[in-house]
Amino acid sequence: MMYKPPDFEYIKFGKVTLDGGTRTYQTPDGNLPSVTTILGATGDKTFLDAWRKRIGNTQADKESKQATGLGSLMHLHLENYILGVPRPSGNNLVRKMAEHMADEIINRGLVNVQEIWAIEQPLWFPGLYAGTADLVMIHNQTLCIGDYKTTKKPKKDEWVTDYKLQLVAYALAHNEVYDTNIKKGVIFMASRETQYQEWIVDGLEFDKHTEIWYDRLDTFYGSR
Repeated sequence: MMYKPPDFEYIKFGKVTLDGGTRTYQTPDGNLPSVTTILGATGDKTFLDAWRKRIGNTQADKESKQATGLGSLMHLHLENYILGVPRPSGNNLVRKMAEHMADEIINRGLVNVQEIWAIEQPLWFPGLYAGTADLVMIHNQTLCIGDYKTTKKPKKDEWVTDYKLQLVAYALAHNEVYDTNIKKGVIFMASRETQYQEWIVDGLEFDKHTEIWYDRLDTFYGSR
């Protein structure tokens, strides 16, 4: 695996988080909502609401903050690994957990990646949405989008629909702006017990989730 940017130049742009947690990207096409904002606004919140009710808002906020911190640290491990620079150090529980989770993704997921075109790359679909792809990569000889995920416990397939939609959204944006034909995405997931899971979204499944994503976009913009 090697870090090998493509012949064209990727465009960088920033993002801001508004009051209420809504994330907006400042794209060359103007300010656009993030993919995660759209998914959050159009998804089924029944499970999340029940979880908050069961453990209380204070504990839910605490666990959400911990999960975000762990995810950010694992992402940094993986980014530094790809760039060939020292990975984060430290021996506290969270730091060791992030290290071990990243190792699982490196040893079981990234071994199938031949090239990395971009890391943490902002992407946008003009006039509709934007987001940040963890990876644009060649995976098993195919150009695709890669996404890292952490989880407290292993997930069932039906629980990762929104993660698959993220991949599709980023692929469509990349195709629109950079004139590519990406029709594949890979989710690399590690649990806190360092159990590895992987989902490949391609073929008919990619097409199915493309239709679902378009429906979610219609719902989002139809409600505004």
